[in-house]
Amino acid sequence: MDNRPIGIFDSGLGGLTVFKEIAEQLPHESLVYFGDSGRAPYGTKSRETVIKYTLQNIRFLLTHDIKMVVIACNTMSAHGYEFVSKNHDLPIIEVIGAGAMAAVAETRNKKIGVIGTPLTISSGVYQKAINKLDNSIEIYQKACPLFVPLVEEGQEWWENNITYSIAKEYLTPLKQTGVDTLVLGCTHYPLLKNTISKVMGEGVTLVSSAYEVARVVKRIILDNNMQRDPQLKPMYHYYTSDSVEKFEPLCSAILGKTINSAKRVDIEEY
Repeated sequence: MDNRPIGIFDSGLGGLTVFKEIAEQLPHESLVYFGDSGRAPYGTKSRETVIKYTLQNIRFLLTHDIKMVVIACNTMSAHGYEFVSKNHDLPIIEVIGAGAMAAVAETRNKKIGVIGTPLTISSGVYQKAINKLDNSIEIYQKACPLFVPLVEEGQEWWENNITYSIAKEYLTPLKQTGVDTLVLGCTHYPLLKNTISKVMGEGVTLVSSAYEVARVVKRIILDNNMQRDPQLKPMYHYYTSDSVEKFEPLCSAILGKTINSAKRVDIEEY
Protein backbone atom coordinates (compact mmCIF):
# COMPACT_ATOMS: atom_id res chain seq x y z
CA MET A 1 0.00 0.00 0.00
CA ASP A 2 1.07 3.56 -0.72
CA ASN A 3 -1.35 6.30 0.31
CA ARG A 4 0.58 9.12 -1.29
CA PRO A 5 -1.11 10.94 -4.21
CA ILE A 6 -0.35 10.75 -7.92
CA GLY A 7 0.93 14.02 -9.40
CA ILE A 8 -0.32 15.09 -12.83
CA PHE A 9 0.72 18.19 -14.76
CA ASP A 10 0.19 19.86 -18.11
CA SER A 11 0.81 23.18 -19.80
CA GLY A 12 -2.81 24.07 -19.05
CA LEU A 13 -6.22 22.44 -19.02
CA GLY A 14 -5.66 19.59 -21.46
CA GLY A 15 -4.12 17.31 -18.85
CA LEU A 16 -7.47 17.23 -17.07
CA THR A 17 -8.55 14.72 -19.74
CA VAL A 18 -5.82 12.45 -18.34
CA PHE A 19 -6.79 13.32 -14.75
CA LYS A 20 -10.39 12.31 -15.47
CA GLU A 21 -9.41 8.94 -16.93
CA ILE A 22 -7.07 8.13 -14.03
CA ALA A 23 -9.79 9.06 -11.52
CA GLU A 24 -12.23 6.73 -13.29
CA GLN A 25 -9.84 3.79 -13.61
CA LEU A 26 -8.32 4.23 -10.14
CA PRO A 27 -11.20 5.65 -8.07
CA HIS A 28 -9.43 5.17 -4.72
CA GLU A 29 -6.31 7.15 -5.64
CA SER A 30 -5.69 10.72 -4.51
CA LEU A 31 -4.60 13.07 -7.30
CA VAL A 32 -2.80 16.42 -7.42
CA TYR A 33 -3.16 18.40 -10.66
CA PHE A 34 -1.14 21.38 -11.83
CA GLY A 35 -2.04 23.25 -15.01
CA ASP A 36 0.50 25.83 -16.14
CA SER A 37 -2.03 27.97 -18.02
CA GLY A 38 -0.12 31.13 -17.13
CA ARG A 39 2.73 30.08 -19.42
CA ALA A 40 0.76 28.16 -22.06
CA PRO A 41 1.09 27.23 -24.82
CA TYR A 42 4.32 25.25 -24.53
CA GLY A 43 4.31 24.03 -28.12
CA THR A 44 5.70 27.24 -29.60
CA LYS A 45 8.55 27.57 -27.08
CA SER A 46 12.13 26.31 -27.30
CA ARG A 47 13.18 22.85 -26.13
CA GLU A 48 15.29 24.43 -23.39
CA THR A 49 12.34 26.41 -22.06
CA VAL A 50 10.08 23.34 -22.11
CA ILE A 51 12.65 21.36 -20.09
CA LYS A 52 12.98 24.23 -17.61
CA TYR A 53 9.19 24.40 -17.16
CA THR A 54 8.93 20.62 -16.81
CA LEU A 55 11.49 20.61 -14.01
CA GLN A 56 9.69 23.46 -12.20
CA ASN A 57 6.35 21.68 -12.48
CA ILE A 58 7.78 18.47 -11.06
CA ARG A 59 9.49 20.33 -8.21
CA PHE A 60 6.14 21.85 -7.28
CA LEU A 61 4.38 18.46 -7.30
CA LEU A 62 7.13 16.93 -5.18
CA THR A 63 6.14 19.32 -2.37
CA HIS A 64 2.95 17.22 -2.13
CA ASP A 65 4.88 14.00 -1.41
CA ILE A 66 3.65 12.28 -4.57
CA LYS A 67 4.41 8.65 -5.44
CA MET A 68 4.27 9.04 -9.23
CA VAL A 69 4.43 11.78 -11.87
CA VAL A 70 2.25 11.79 -14.98
CA ILE A 71 3.41 14.19 -17.70
CA ALA A 72 0.00 14.85 -19.23
CA CYS A 73 1.44 16.93 -22.07
CA ASN A 74 2.78 15.71 -25.39
CA THR A 75 5.20 18.61 -25.82
CA MET A 76 6.77 17.99 -22.41
CA SER A 77 6.75 14.23 -23.01
CA ALA A 78 8.59 14.75 -26.31
CA HIS A 79 11.25 17.09 -24.98
CA GLY A 80 11.39 16.75 -21.21
CA TYR A 81 10.67 13.12 -20.35
CA GLU A 82 14.05 11.61 -21.16
CA PHE A 83 15.85 14.33 -19.21
CA VAL A 84 13.67 14.31 -16.09
CA SER A 85 13.29 10.52 -15.94
CA LYS A 86 17.06 10.23 -15.48
CA ASN A 87 17.04 12.69 -12.60
CA HIS A 88 14.20 11.35 -10.44
CA ASP A 89 13.72 8.01 -8.70
CA LEU A 90 9.93 7.89 -8.64
CA PRO A 91 7.95 6.56 -11.64
CA ILE A 92 7.43 9.14 -14.38
CA ILE A 93 4.81 8.37 -17.03
CA GLU A 94 4.62 10.07 -20.44
CA VAL A 95 1.77 10.11 -22.95
CA ILE A 96 3.36 9.46 -26.34
CA GLY A 97 4.10 5.74 -26.09
CA ALA A 98 0.54 4.94 -25.06
CA GLY A 99 -0.94 7.03 -27.87
CA ALA A 100 1.32 5.42 -30.47
CA MET A 101 0.35 1.91 -29.36
CA ALA A 102 -3.35 2.73 -29.53
CA ALA A 103 -3.02 4.21 -33.03
CA VAL A 104 -1.17 1.17 -34.37
CA ALA A 105 -3.88 -1.08 -32.92
CA GLU A 106 -6.67 1.01 -34.50
CA THR A 107 -5.48 1.60 -38.06
CA ARG A 108 -6.85 -0.67 -40.78
CA ASN A 109 -5.21 0.81 -43.89
CA LYS A 110 -1.88 1.62 -42.19
CA LYS A 111 -2.23 5.33 -42.77
CA ILE A 112 -2.08 7.37 -39.56
CA GLY A 113 -2.33 11.13 -39.13
CA VAL A 114 -0.78 12.95 -36.19
CA ILE A 115 -1.68 16.46 -35.05
CA GLY A 116 0.06 18.34 -32.28
CA THR A 117 1.88 21.49 -31.27
CA PRO A 118 4.69 22.72 -33.55
CA LEU A 119 7.34 21.47 -31.10
CA THR A 120 5.79 18.00 -30.82
CA ILE A 121 5.43 17.65 -34.59
CA SER A 122 8.92 18.95 -35.39
CA SER A 123 10.42 16.46 -32.92
CA GLY A 124 9.11 13.54 -34.98
CA VAL A 125 8.54 11.65 -31.73
CA TYR A 126 5.23 10.10 -32.79
CA GLN A 127 6.62 9.01 -36.13
CA LYS A 128 9.50 7.27 -34.36
CA ALA A 129 7.21 5.66 -31.77
CA ILE A 130 4.70 4.41 -34.36
CA ASN A 131 7.29 3.12 -36.84
CA LYS A 132 9.13 1.37 -34.03
CA LEU A 133 5.98 -0.68 -33.55
CA ASP A 134 5.24 -1.09 -37.28
CA ASN A 135 7.58 0.41 -39.87
CA SER A 136 5.15 -0.27 -42.71
CA ILE A 137 2.72 2.41 -41.49
CA GLU A 138 2.54 5.69 -43.41
CA ILE A 139 2.45 8.72 -41.14
CA TYR A 140 1.17 12.19 -42.03
CA GLN A 141 1.72 15.01 -39.55
CA LYS A 142 0.33 18.50 -39.07
CA ALA A 143 1.05 21.17 -36.48
CA CYS A 144 -2.08 22.93 -35.19
CA PRO A 145 -0.74 25.81 -33.05
CA LEU A 146 -4.07 27.60 -32.60
CA PHE A 147 -5.88 24.64 -31.04
CA VAL A 148 -4.40 25.03 -27.54
CA PRO A 149 -5.26 28.74 -27.13
CA LEU A 150 -8.77 28.01 -28.47
CA VAL A 151 -9.28 25.36 -25.77
CA GLU A 152 -7.87 27.63 -23.06
CA GLU A 153 -10.16 30.45 -24.22
CA GLY A 154 -13.21 28.65 -22.89
CA GLN A 155 -15.87 26.02 -23.55
CA GLU A 156 -17.85 28.26 -25.89
CA TRP A 157 -14.92 28.11 -28.33
CA TRP A 158 -14.67 24.32 -28.56
CA GLU A 159 -17.39 23.90 -31.18
CA ASN A 160 -18.08 27.32 -32.68
CA ASN A 161 -17.82 28.33 -36.34
CA ILE A 162 -14.44 30.02 -35.97
CA THR A 163 -12.87 26.90 -34.47
CA TYR A 164 -14.45 24.76 -37.18
CA SER A 165 -12.97 27.00 -39.90
CA ILE A 166 -9.52 26.81 -38.33
CA ALA A 167 -9.80 23.03 -37.95
CA LYS A 168 -10.85 22.69 -41.59
CA GLU A 169 -7.84 24.72 -42.69
CA TYR A 170 -5.46 22.55 -40.65
CA LEU A 171 -7.01 19.15 -41.25
CA THR A 172 -8.16 19.11 -44.88
CA PRO A 173 -4.67 18.12 -46.17
CA LEU A 174 -4.62 15.20 -43.70
CA LYS A 175 -8.10 14.11 -44.73
CA GLN A 176 -7.01 14.07 -48.37
CA THR A 177 -4.20 11.59 -47.61
CA GLY A 178 -6.78 8.93 -46.74
CA VAL A 179 -5.73 8.36 -43.13
CA ASP A 180 -8.17 6.20 -41.19
CA THR A 181 -6.73 7.04 -37.76
CA LEU A 182 -5.82 10.42 -36.31
CA VAL A 183 -3.69 10.79 -33.20
CA LEU A 184 -4.67 13.77 -31.08
CA GLY A 185 -1.06 14.48 -30.12
CA CYS A 186 -1.87 17.04 -27.47
CA THR A 187 -3.98 16.47 -24.37
CA HIS A 188 -5.91 19.67 -25.11
CA TYR A 189 -7.18 18.32 -28.42
CA PRO A 190 -9.78 15.81 -27.11
CA LEU A 191 -11.76 18.84 -25.99
CA LEU A 192 -12.09 19.73 -29.68
CA LYS A 193 -12.92 16.16 -30.73
CA ASN A 194 -16.43 16.99 -31.98
CA THR A 195 -15.09 19.72 -34.25
CA ILE A 196 -12.15 17.61 -35.40
CA SER A 197 -14.42 14.63 -36.10
CA LYS A 198 -16.79 16.85 -38.05
CA VAL A 199 -13.94 17.85 -40.35
CA MET A 200 -12.32 14.42 -40.69
CA GLY A 201 -15.54 12.44 -41.15
CA GLU A 202 -17.00 9.30 -39.55
CA GLY A 203 -14.49 6.96 -41.18
CA VAL A 204 -11.55 8.34 -39.23
CA THR A 205 -10.88 7.07 -35.69
CA LEU A 206 -9.60 9.69 -33.25
CA VAL A 207 -7.02 8.40 -30.79
CA SER A 208 -6.59 10.17 -27.46
CA SER A 209 -3.75 9.03 -25.25
CA ALA A 210 -5.65 9.92 -22.04
CA TYR A 211 -7.40 6.54 -21.68
CA GLU A 212 -4.28 4.59 -22.63
CA VAL A 213 -2.07 6.54 -20.20
CA ALA A 214 -4.52 5.83 -17.38
CA ARG A 215 -4.22 2.12 -18.19
CA VAL A 216 -0.42 2.37 -17.93
CA VAL A 217 -0.69 4.18 -14.59
CA LYS A 218 -3.11 1.55 -13.27
CA ARG A 219 -0.84 -1.30 -14.32
CA ILE A 220 2.22 0.23 -12.63
CA ILE A 221 0.26 0.98 -9.45
CA LEU A 222 -1.08 -2.59 -9.21
CA ASP A 223 2.09 -4.38 -10.33
CA ASN A 224 4.16 -2.57 -7.71
CA ASN A 225 1.60 -2.74 -4.88
CA MET A 226 1.42 1.06 -4.80
CA GLN A 227 -2.36 1.33 -4.51
CA ARG A 228 -3.98 3.55 -1.92
CA ASP A 229 -5.92 1.98 0.97
CA PRO A 230 -9.46 1.58 -0.47
CA GLN A 231 -10.91 2.36 2.95
CA LEU A 232 -9.58 5.92 2.69
CA LYS A 233 -11.43 8.64 0.83
CA PRO A 234 -9.50 9.92 -2.20
CA MET A 235 -8.44 13.56 -2.14
CA TYR A 236 -8.26 15.74 -5.25
CA HIS A 237 -6.26 18.97 -5.38
CA TYR A 238 -6.17 21.43 -8.28
CA TYR A 239 -3.57 24.12 -8.96
CA THR A 240 -3.03 26.62 -11.75
CA SER A 241 -0.44 29.27 -12.54
CA ASP A 242 -3.15 31.52 -13.98
CA SER A 243 -6.48 32.93 -12.80
CA VAL A 244 -8.42 30.60 -10.52
CA GLU A 245 -11.62 32.33 -11.62
CA LYS A 246 -10.95 31.30 -15.22
CA PHE A 247 -9.57 27.85 -14.35
CA GLU A 248 -12.42 26.57 -12.17
CA PRO A 249 -15.31 26.85 -14.69
CA LEU A 250 -13.27 25.15 -17.40
CA CYS A 251 -12.02 22.51 -14.97
CA SER A 252 -15.63 21.86 -13.96
CA ALA A 253 -16.72 21.55 -17.60
CA ILE A 254 -13.99 19.02 -18.41
CA LEU A 255 -14.46 16.88 -15.29
CA GLY A 256 -18.24 17.08 -15.28
CA LYS A 257 -18.49 18.27 -11.68
CA THR A 258 -18.22 21.57 -9.84
CA ILE A 259 -14.69 22.52 -8.85
CA ASN A 260 -14.37 25.47 -6.47
CA SER A 261 -11.23 24.65 -4.50
CA ALA A 262 -8.46 25.41 -7.00
CA LYS A 263 -5.46 27.44 -5.89
CA ARG A 264 -3.05 29.68 -7.77
CA VAL A 265 0.67 28.87 -7.68
CA ASP A 266 3.61 31.12 -8.50
CA ILE A 267 5.47 28.41 -10.40
CA GLU A 268 8.54 30.61 -10.92
CA GLU A 269 9.34 30.02 -7.25
CA TYR A 270 10.15 26.37 -7.97
